Order: sequence, then C-alpha cells, then structure tokens
Amino acid sequence: MGGISFTDWLSESVDRVQRKGTRGLLQSIYYAYVGALLSVATRYPLGTNVYERDWDLLVVLDACRVDAMREVADEYDFLPEVDSIRSVGSTSIEWMALTFREQHAAEIARTAYVNGNAQFDKVFRERRTPPHIAAAPVGPGFDAYDVVTPDGFGHVDNVYEYGYDDEHGVVLPRTMTDRAVAVGRERDPDRCVVHYMQPHAPYIGVEGKPAHIFDDLRTGSLSHEEAWEMYVETLRAVLDDVEILLENYDADRVAITADHGEGFGEWTFYSHNIGCPHPAVRRVPWVETTASDEGTFEPSVEAVEGVSSSVEDQLARLGYR
Repeated sequence: MGGISFTDWLSESVDRVQRKGTRGLLQSIYYAYVGALLSVATRYPLGTNVYERDWDLLVVLDACRVDAMREVADEYDFLPEVDSIRSVGSTSIEWMALTFREQHAAEIARTAYVNGNAQFDKVFRERRTPPHIAAAPVGPGFDAYDVVTPDGFGHVDNVYEYGYDDEHGVVLPRTMTDRAVAVGRERDPDRCVVHYMQPHAPYIGVEGKPAHIFDDLRTGSLSHEEAWEMYVETLRAVLDDVEILLENYDADRVAITADHGEGFGEWTFYSHNIGCPHPAVRRVPWVETTASDEGTFEPSVEAVEGVSSSVEDQLARLGYR
C-alpha cells in the first residue's frame, strides 16, 4: 500500500506479526519511526541538499558508499579526495522528494536531469508520498514535500523509458554517458544532474551474480566478501564511464555524489531502507573535480518519446518487491 495511513499501517502490522512474529512487530515500529522522521525532514533539513553546493555538473551514483569510493579512488585521477555529506534521504524516492523542492525552483528550472532511475515516476508523475512500499501511521502528506512537477526542470531525459537493458535488468552506464554527453553538447544547460543507476544492484560485469543479493547475504548463502567484491566491481564499471563523461562534457565545477549508500548488514540493515539512520546508508561521497569536452566520444543513443518498459517491472528487478 504505502503512504501515510494509520488504518493501512495497522492492517499491515497485524499481517506482519502473524507471519513474522517479533520481527514483524519490530518492522511496524520501524515504520512508525519513519513516519515521524519524515514529518521532521519535510520541515527541517536532516542532510545536505545538493542545491546548497556549487556545481555545474552533478554526477549521482545510485547507492554508492563513501568507503567503497575511497577504496577505488587511487585508480582514478578524477577522484583526488573523497569527502562526504549527509544525504537528505536513504532511498531514491526519499532523496528525490527532499531534493527537488519548490524552495529551489529557480535553480531546478536551470537544471537538466539525465536520469536512469524509474522512481522518477513515483515522485514527480504519480505524486506518491514516501514511504511508498509500506504504510506509516503518521507523517507528512505529499504537499509537505513541496516537490516540483516534471515541467519544473529545465529539461528531463528519463533514459529508463527507452534505454533500459532487459538482459542486465538496469540502465547501463554507457547508455547514461551517451545521453549525458548528448544533452551537454546539444543543450548546454546551466546545471546538469546525471543519475547513474550503478553501483546499485543488479551488479553488472560479474559472473554468476544472484538475483536478489541481499536475501542471499542475509541468509548466509553469500558471504560478505563475495557481495562486497561484486558491489565494488560494479562501482568500477560506472566510474569507468564517468571518466568518459568528464572527458566529453564542459563544466568548471563537477561534483560526484550519491543519493544514498548501501547496507551490508550493519545494525542488521541490508540494502537501503527508507529512514535508515546508519552512516553506511545515510552518508554519501562528495568529490569535486572538473570536466572538459575533448571530443573523444560520439553519442549514438537517440532519446525516444513515448516508449517505456514497465516501471513496476524495472523496480522489481532492482529489488523493490
């Protein structure tokens, strides 16, 4: 069901307790906490909104942890120093709803959003209220988020609508890079956000990866070391493409960050739950660098209007079940 509804929360709670016992009760208490947290977050900043920082090009790596970025930083010249900020959310839908708000409307109107994340539909078109997967008994209505409409952006290129890769179950980094370079050259926006889907699962470039990695990690059928290796390899895969982007986009001020991090069992958190307080999920990288179009890459992917694979299917393959 999702959203803010005491009746729905109570109904879901009864079902959870019947199915899961104490664990179900704890999950319902957690969603009560989430509702209270969101009530505060819509009124008072609980993290750093990216529009409070200076950048011309913002590269968002979905679910990227600070420690993972630091682990591979010496492999990339454009990662001289990996700082961190506290994100405004611990899920993509939370981050979008608390980032692209009317209070930043003037800057958003100057922003091109090249986006591979299908949660865009939930926030900006369906106008869904976080939390969207389970109900909370109290919390803010959607109006409290004061989110802009899709027309509030200077330009939106939702790459997931036409560039989704069925084999891998995600929009691949090269497709995102292709479209970002094209938008930069053709539109030359004042500000541009490029939202890659990696290193979020499903992990790419990894043989024999499980369909639902965090279920396997939680049950112990997959070791922490194996899961971490797949995650970091996927981070390398997207950073290889970020390098191409930075060589084919003109921007004096570039920031590389994430919408949220990822949990690998810390405090029993796996993946990323809405309202998650753990720093592994809540703190995200912040790297400042530059970009210069050297013309080494030629875009070939055309944006296609009105062509979209099922958003629900995409989100399910990303682990939102």
